[in-house]
Amino acid sequence: RSRGAMQAVARMWAARRPASRLGVRCFSADLEAIRNIGISAHIDSGKTTLTERILYYTGRIKEIHDVRGKDGVGAKMDHMELERERGITITSAATYCNWKVGDQLAHINIIDTPGHVDFTIEVERALRVLDGAVLVACGVGGVQAQTVTVDRQMKRYDVPRIIFVNKLDRYGANPFTVLAQIRQKLGLHAAALQIPIGEENKYAGVACVITRKAYLFDGEKGSSMRVDEVPAELKEQLEEVRNELIEHLADVDDEFAEQFLEGELTEQHFHDAIRRSVISLKFCPMVMGSAYKNKGVQNLLDAVVRYLPHPGEKRNVAYDLDQDEEEIEVQPADPKAPFVGLAFKIQEHPQCGQISYLRVYQGKLSKGDSIVNLGNNKRHTVRRLIRMHSNDIKDVETVGAGDIVAIGGFECESGTCFTDGKVKWAMASMYVPDPVVSLSVACKGRDEMPKFQKALKRFVKEDPTFRVHVDEETQQTIVSGMGELHVEVYAERMRREYGLTITTGAPQVHFRETITERADFDYQYKRQSGGRGQYGKVIGYIEPIPEEDDKYMTNEFVNDLTGNDVPPNFHASIQKGFLEVSVNGQLSGHRLLGCRYVVTDGAAHEVDSSDIAFRLAAAGGFQQAFPKAHPIILEPIMKVEITVPSEFQAAGLQSLTHRRGSITNTMPIPGDAVTVEALVPLKDMFGYSNDLRSATQGQGEFVMTFEEYQPMTGDQQEELVQKYKDKLAGREVEQ
Repeated sequence: RSRGAMQAVARMWAARRPASRLGVRCFSADLEAIRNIGISAHIDSGKTTLTERILYYTGRIKEIHDVRGKDGVGAKMDHMELERERGITITSAATYCNWKVGDQLAHINIIDTPGHVDFTIEVERALRVLDGAVLVACGVGGVQAQTVTVDRQMKRYDVPRIIFVNKLDRYGANPFTVLAQIRQKLGLHAAALQIPIGEENKYAGVACVITRKAYLFDGEKGSSMRVDEVPAELKEQLEEVRNELIEHLADVDDEFAEQFLEGELTEQHFHDAIRRSVISLKFCPMVMGSAYKNKGVQNLLDAVVRYLPHPGEKRNVAYDLDQDEEEIEVQPADPKAPFVGLAFKIQEHPQCGQISYLRVYQGKLSKGDSIVNLGNNKRHTVRRLIRMHSNDIKDVETVGAGDIVAIGGFECESGTCFTDGKVKWAMASMYVPDPVVSLSVACKGRDEMPKFQKALKRFVKEDPTFRVHVDEETQQTIVSGMGELHVEVYAERMRREYGLTITTGAPQVHFRETITERADFDYQYKRQSGGRGQYGKVIGYIEPIPEEDDKYMTNEFVNDLTGNDVPPNFHASIQKGFLEVSVNGQLSGHRLLGCRYVVTDGAAHEVDSSDIAFRLAAAGGFQQAFPKAHPIILEPIMKVEITVPSEFQAAGLQSLTHRRGSITNTMPIPGDAVTVEALVPLKDMFGYSNDLRSATQGQGEFVMTFEEYQPMTGDQQEELVQKYKDKLAGREVEQ
């Protein structure tokens, strides 16, 4: 489809919709035309390059630019200078486009997400509000570390997906090897809809197993898609892949199985069965191409429109705050339903100030409407309603259910729910992982302090995984994030965007503490200082949560109190006391996880008992039992995946074992290279990038993702405990 053809389609679309401009939907009639999709993958799989081609073929941009900005422009979705310099996506970016398949013209909202694990929150909050996704896999690298993480995130939010195997023009690319890895490593019921025509530098297009036609892409930018007959040498393979697709669809869709048994299958039978099974999360179709070489992108767009759900087909639930958080399914198809929306991302924009990306789940929203922030019950007027095209803005008047827009004119927090005030329905919050790395940051002098504090406050609001606190002892400002790159990027943004002179300290690891045995407590808190005293008594035990019950992820409070020895109004105080004391463990001062607090008995005084007395009694009970429960320190273990030329395999293995790495897998890959997977303690990974490059003459690459917490070795635990004791002793001397 040429850009001229797409522009003609756009003019026709605008002409038959007089109530709206192009790109601004009519309120309710077009619900089935909407596709809200995310493009997610492992780093360097070609997500942003793919989005660039999608925008070009749909007529949203006039020229194609490279990701790294070699031509001085850079890809449209990488709007930050830092992204274009580093060649990676740092923040998710939204855009929209139209695409026609047959008689159906679809409006597609797209969110391009980062591939680096340090910016995983951007993927998390995008998938929270999307109805479908494109999971991009490299035709050479296959299923990699972050591919697994992204797939896990998609499963967490029940997001249907299409798989796009990219980079088929590269040496060693094999989509069917990738398909086998997807089935094995991700556990997905997947099958190919296409086979490649040509290999590596002779890659020319795809042959579709449904239509039994070849699709070739002509012209410098592949904008002309030519339909032809399948080459004779590929017909046998095409039928084999087609039969495999039929087998997979018949396994997951009974209606398709009946149609197969009754006689000849039509193209529509395939399309309908794939759509039903994708929406029901039973099947993942795989298409393929090379975004950089401008091949296969149009077929992917066809698949997005045909197979991914519209907002009315994805079940979303809200919780009625007026009815004890009763679960209610939102109704996007009802034009008279009360407005319900979720602000999933906030961002500072140079023209609009703070803008909030909003998914409209129900009802409609217009410029000038009054909406209620359920976080603080404040009412706001929507002064600006905006469609985002990367960092470009376009004002609109009205949006309907299922759409994604941005609102401006007032401030809110990421994850805030809005309604029109007629209902108090809150959407479920997104999963936010805990930071794993901390370091100290400081500006040059007092003159820079106001801008320094402003920058930190802004970044904390924008990114839930970026945390800031001031160390009580040293009075240093400590920032925490998901990795070295994460916090380094924010330090660099403070230098560039605020003109600050920033210095950083050594990274710090977030350890955890836990217990390994049950221990009892019987503690009485009693204070008398004239007048009313303080009294509370708690009896019970602490025990480790079994590993199969999600150990090391949380703490649990069990209330086994009976009778009125402890009045019910103090039960919550006891729970709060235990949770407060879990923030700082006794061994190293790090958070305690994997502990179950069980209270079986206690006592109260009719005058002296209070909320604070029972909170302190709970804290005292914990301190009494904790040493007897054989506590240990846990350290974060990272799954590290390095890729090195085969000649440097030994050097790569040695670089991991020197850092206490445990090798879990070694696998040769096309191109005379090898991938090594290992589990390595995070505290031993600082500075690894430079060491790996030195050992491999600059040719080694690595990625790492958080895997789990594991107990530290005895000598290392003793060292950490002693440092904490020395720190406490120094604090006492100062006091």
